[in-house]
Amino acid sequence: MKLINYSLVFIALTFISCGASKTTATAAEIEALNILIKNKQFTIESDWAYPQVTNAMQQVLNSGLLQPGSSAGSISLVGNTNFLTVSGDSISSYLPYFGERQMQVDYGGTDSGIQFSGLMKDYKTVKNKDQSFDITFNAKSNNENFNVYIKIYPSLNTDMTLNSSSRFPIRYSGVAKPKEKQISK
Repeated sequence: MKLINYSLVFIALTFISCGASKTTATAAEIEALNILIKNKQFTIESDWAYPQVTNAMQQVLNSGLLQPGSSAGSISLVGNTNFLTVSGDSISSYLPYFGERQMQVDYGGTDSGIQFSGLMKDYKTVKNKDQSFDITFNAKSNNENFNVYIKIYPSLNTDMTLNSSSRFPIRYSGVAKPKEKQISK
């Protein structure tokens, strides 16, 4: 009988603790996110890159080339310059790329990172039940097309996935910040 009582208490505490771990956003965080999305003026700086783990990425890991704390499936970007900036209908980015290319790179090619600058196409936002936003758009670099999927949470944490016409997909996690206004002289 004691075993059944202990089991029931354990199960009840498990359900209570799972429910208590659910975080809710404050009204100020939700309002700040709504303004950020409405103005379309923000920069995302990523802390981690999550490339698709392939045999080639595993070989890179085995070679010891990745910095400490990184693995074939998660690479720390701390100390590496990276950004994705949305400014109205324009987009610019420099994101380091880790993964495999699916097409040949031009001779002397310098586009190892994901760089694009220009106008976005098919920009869409969807507000979710948890007050986060899903943002999707298409962007183009010199020789590649990208489908970009961003999820921004009320805490301004982000999860971003980029699909390319010539690279394996890659995911980044980081933080969104309102774009700093340029002071004109």
